Amino acid sequence: MSKLGSIGARLHRGEISYDFIGHRKIWYGVSILITITAILGLAVRGLNMGIDFEGGAVFVTPKTSASVAQAEGYARDAAGHEVVVQKLGTGGLRIQIAGMDTAQSDEVKRELAQDLKLDPEKINADLVGPSWGEQIAKKAWQGLAIFMILVVIYLAIAFEWRMAVAALVALIHDITITAGIYALVGFEVTPGTVIGLLTILGYSLYDTVVVFDSLKEQTKDITKQTRFTYSEIANRSINGTLVRSINTTVVALLPVAGLLFIGGGFLGAGTLNDISLSLFVGLAAGAYSSIFIATPLVADLKEREPQLKALRKRVLAKRAQAAAAEETAGARGGAGEPEGATPAVVGPRNQPTSRGRGRGRPSGKRP
Repeated sequence: MSKLGSIGARLHRGEISYDFIGHRKIWYGVSILITITAILGLAVRGLNMGIDFEGGAVFVTPKTSASVAQAEGYARDAAGHEVVVQKLGTGGLRIQIAGMDTAQSDEVKRELAQDLKLDPEKINADLVGPSWGEQIAKKAWQGLAIFMILVVIYLAIAFEWRMAVAALVALIHDITITAGIYALVGFEVTPGTVIGLLTILGYSLYDTVVVFDSLKEQTKDITKQTRFTYSEIANRSINGTLVRSINTTVVALLPVAGLLFIGGGFLGAGTLNDISLSLFVGLAAGAYSSIFIATPLVADLKEREPQLKALRKRVLAKRAQAAAAEETAGARGGAGEPEGATPAVVGPRNQPTSRGRGRGRPSGKRP
């Protein structure tokens, strides 16, 4: 850990760095490839929307000896399509079946009670109508749109519109990847998924704003110097906050990974999957977009400004002039002394004795 802290300090001081901005085309290509894969997953498989969005029935049974696999088979036969079954801590089962009305629900309830050898009156059935699910989906999209608008307005006021645009692109990137992973994995989308998605968007913005704030401080009066271009200062800002971003991301991912892989996978708590997957994928995508997408995109947009174009030309011209002067000095030093030239004196030089030395001074003898 001390070594990592030392690397972080050296990155912050600019003693070492990695050229994130210079390799931005690679990061753009990687992001485009991942985004296309996510879009294809959404188009081909689609999202597995929960009954809160599509409507349907939820059956909660008392304690039973039937396994999850057996209950899935019974419910699938009764409903005629795929179902979601989860084991509860009480020993009962939670069975979700989408696209059902009241008459179908009563019929499925009777068949489940017969197959599971339970009293039908002890099975609790709740119906969610399609209009209710549609309303939830509409509210979720409205909340997401309002969130995006507020983010853009705040960043445009606190920083500038180019940073607001870059942050918006990074957020859309994170949402698309998270939704694509959900489609490819097939996890159910529930209100918990929406909560997790909004949470990771806030985290992604936090990481992006940290880099933007550092960039804003370092680019004050940037046109009054000729040492660095805007892209180079942006690269220094990323390197200066890199270890901090890595530390916060790892610390955030560890408990979420525990929820997803141990709670949802190993222990079988399927109710944790919907929120934990969105958190895990979103945290990772948010950390990536803050470093590899948002800041390089800001640098691209800023370098289009006339004054920063002129600054870049001055910086490059000064460096070319310095390199030429250094090359000329090196050529002179390597050519050797010209033939017949007097060798330079090395060591202390003996000053000639003055002929008038001691004149006018008393000799110490009496006349």
